[in-house]
Amino acid sequence: MKAVRLHTYHQQPVIEDVPEPTAKEPFDVVVKVGGAGVCRTDLHIIEQQWEEKSGVTLPYTIGHENAGWVHEVGSAVTNVAVGDTVILHPTPTCGLCHACRAGQDMHCINSTFPGINADGGMAEYLLTSARACIKLDPNTQPEDVAALADAGITAYHAVRKAVPLLYPGTTCVVNGAGGLGHIGIQSLTALTAARVIVVDRNPDALTLAAELGADETVVADGKHVAAVLDLTGGNGAEVVLDFVAEQGAQQDAFAMTQRNGSHFVIGYGSNIDIPTIDIISTERNVIGNLVGTYNDLVELMVLAQAGKVTLHTKKYPLDAALDALADLAAGKVRGRAILTP
Repeated sequence: MKAVRLHTYHQQPVIEDVPEPTAKEPFDVVVKVGGAGVCRTDLHIIEQQWEEKSGVTLPYTIGHENAGWVHEVGSAVTNVAVGDTVILHPTPTCGLCHACRAGQDMHCINSTFPGINADGGMAEYLLTSARACIKLDPNTQPEDVAALADAGITAYHAVRKAVPLLYPGTTCVVNGAGGLGHIGIQSLTALTAARVIVVDRNPDALTLAAELGADETVVADGKHVAAVLDLTGGNGAEVVLDFVAEQGAQQDAFAMTQRNGSHFVIGYGSNIDIPTIDIISTERNVIGNLVGTYNDLVELMVLAQAGKVTLHTKKYPLDAALDALADLAAGKVRGRAILTP
């Protein structure tokens, strides 16, 4: 089968033939990939940012946002069958550790993360587990929902955590309206009555944000922090969802957060440099977010199949994976790039 394989850090992956995976363990599931999302994390992997955390051995297949059709199942699999349409939670888990028992799938001590520390889904077939499979309506096209498996669940998870803070009359700033941010906006409007202010440097992204339900939009032109403060009576927002968190955006996000507010870090790439006195004197919270739970993805798919959350995508054939990565790096993708093997 064809797969997008990273052989050397700081060099582009190559598209090459590798053996198809097979279901060897009782709960193994092999999925014929119908859609594989292209994520900024893939760029960070190529840049070697994940080497120490993932411990992966090169070469391997990248791609961690995947949906498709069940191709083969292990002997103990009962929740899905060959031919089923599925979206895959990004972390196949053990189901037995404390984190799994508590429903915190992404913190499973025995999990893998295909596309991060194991072969991923930028390929014709992907090996996963029964615990990662969410069965979908058979009319669903995997290429239309694949990015919900990471970009979607990550944005939804952050919003879900912020819901108790976003009662009517509060304000949430969405910092960045790209692949994750545009899903975050829709999740906010579906789950809360909060006022939504969206900040982005790209006017097209702000146009999309307004179409998706943003109450106000602000161009990130160097004066955006002051503009947000002006829109919030000088106070800042109760919640800021930072889907950028690099190139200074992470500092801006904290500056837009009001006293006793919460700054959710979702994007990544740069350090946050905050004087500790600024944290304790204002009691602002800085909260990390890592993908989401299996149940988060189930809930998100309910919203998606009800038409309340939609993905804006640009599709590429698997052979054009390098073009997709280049377009993402150049900021040419509105919404999410999807490979269609």
